[in-house]
Amino acid sequence: MNPAPLLGPSDRGPSRRQLMTGTGSILGAAILTGHGPAAARAKSALSAPAAAPIPDGAHVSALVIGTGYGGSVAALRLARAGVDVHMIEMGMSWDTPGPDGRIFANTTRPDHRSFWLRTRTKQPLSDFLGFPLDKDVPRWTGILDAEEFGGITVYQGRGVGGGSLVNGGMAVTPRRENFPAVLPSVNADEMYDIYYPRANAALGVGVVDQGWWESAACYQYARVGRKHAERSGFPFVLVPGVYDWDYLEQEAAGTVPASALAGEVLFGNNHGKKSLPRTYLARAAATGRVFVSPLHKVTSVAPAGGGGYTVVMEQLNTGGDVTAVKAVTADKVFFAAGSVGTSKLLTRLKATGVLPGLNGEIGKGWGDNGNVMCGRANHMWDATGRLQASMPTAGIDNWRAGGAFAEVAPLPTGIETYASFYLSITKNPHRAAFSWDAAAGKVVLDWQTAWKQPSIDAARTIFDRINAKEGTIYRTDLFGAYKIWGDHLTYHPLGGAVLNRATDNYGRLHGHPGLYVIDGSLIPGNTSVNPFVTITALAERNIEKIIATDL
Repeated sequence: MNPAPLLGPSDRGPSRRQLMTGTGSILGAAILTGHGPAAARAKSALSAPAAAPIPDGAHVSALVIGTGYGGSVAALRLARAGVDVHMIEMGMSWDTPGPDGRIFANTTRPDHRSFWLRTRTKQPLSDFLGFPLDKDVPRWTGILDAEEFGGITVYQGRGVGGGSLVNGGMAVTPRRENFPAVLPSVNADEMYDIYYPRANAALGVGVVDQGWWESAACYQYARVGRKHAERSGFPFVLVPGVYDWDYLEQEAAGTVPASALAGEVLFGNNHGKKSLPRTYLARAAATGRVFVSPLHKVTSVAPAGGGGYTVVMEQLNTGGDVTAVKAVTADKVFFAAGSVGTSKLLTRLKATGVLPGLNGEIGKGWGDNGNVMCGRANHMWDATGRLQASMPTAGIDNWRAGGAFAEVAPLPTGIETYASFYLSITKNPHRAAFSWDAAAGKVVLDWQTAWKQPSIDAARTIFDRINAKEGTIYRTDLFGAYKIWGDHLTYHPLGGAVLNRATDNYGRLHGHPGLYVIDGSLIPGNTSVNPFVTITALAERNIEKIIATDL
């Protein structure tokens, strides 16, 4: 068992549940802690830094582009080291309720808050029971971006807190034996002894109470998934998450407003999830040194004549219109706009000569974390439940034998579907590259839909066997007419500015001192599990080194 590092009181929240796991388990070696206070109470005490639009012509010590996992780690640690930080976020701050009294829209009833600057929704599940799910909505700076490239749609969070606002909260540390393939240039002992435990503690990771889980109606779908997995000989594992499990039990008891039990996940969660505004960003705000400019989009980072970098950005309104263009100077700039955002920006700045010192690895090594989805049609005696918690808790582990880890996912429709639904993470070897299309004036990605076939093959090692054992079939009504596999998307974009290739081994960009990458673009395409804990832990490692040596 690897011990957790010594953490300050603001990094280790009190918890009634802790899980210590061995290095051989799918959860990795870490101490995973949850926060004791229910999220509804915590929400009033914890909030992201207040919106403070940066003025044109300002000079800042450190500018962080993006407010997701890597950017939030950088902001907190820099501020605690005495550095003033300004964070630039393309999305909204998501701190004001709408006309319905809720900040976020419900997953089953998307509205203008749901999608980033689209006039029609683009649901990951496009159909259900033969009916199309997408509908027209007003164009707005909504929370979920369905960014389309040739061959793939990439889902990304838009708002202060980035992807933490829209993910399912599954907080998984890779199995130790898989780590060399994830980050081959990183010392695994340091990650598992220090940085994974630090990240899990600061994120507020915890595990659902299994005794409660075994009888909770809202996890009937997961127990059916367990029965089918184990009957076919697959290991089934309960997985930690960043939902407030105390709050979920209160939801089930009817004593607090429903959140996970109201199907809230893809378009934000109003109460129970410990997203970044309640963890890292809340602690960053408490330093008094971190400021955030929401609805600002960085368009250029160029060397400044007097040292540092000139950062140009557009200020947006909620319709996506540019209302102002600003230029500020920063001594150091941290790219944390996510795998796609960082890769696109750096690819364009290199190709257009704005940052000519960037090397030829910029834009390369991008992958989809092997994401592929499918559904199975169960027999009538295997009902999955009308009420399903939107926060997943479990997975089927066939990584060693078949190269797939399958999240047993919810399908919170509010009706009995007799369906089991899965998001698989697979060992897909294909990597794409971003490049600059001068004629079109945009960055493109060379991903090919056919590259999903290894992911489908890996997922089949699980679900073909389960179907054969149970006498069941795949659902063909979820991703278009007679289509079994959700092979058109990813929730887990990774790579594009790979560690120790596009950067040095701590995220410093080659050729331009004072420029850093600190997000998921550092990870070459696959983590073998849900990636945000690894992104967070790597950011903790890198920023510690940067503070010690560069500031």
